Amino acid sequence: MKNHLRDFREKHGYSQEQLGKLLEVSRQTINSIEKERYDPSLPLAFKLARLFQVKIEDIFSDDPS
Repeated sequence: MKNHLRDFREKHGYSQEQLGKLLEVSRQTINSIEKERYDPSLPLAFKLARLFQVKIEDIFSDDPS
């Protein structure tokens, strides 16, 4: 799954540590999602979308391109 989490995080001025604390996950979880080593749970994906005030599809995509 492709994602734009790093772009959204940096645009909003969050470090991985800050974002993890806001979402109640570790910095390592944020890092793993950004590096596409880990796909977030659906509840976590919804939390991210709400935080950034976008649709989940704006952050995550199953499009391989």
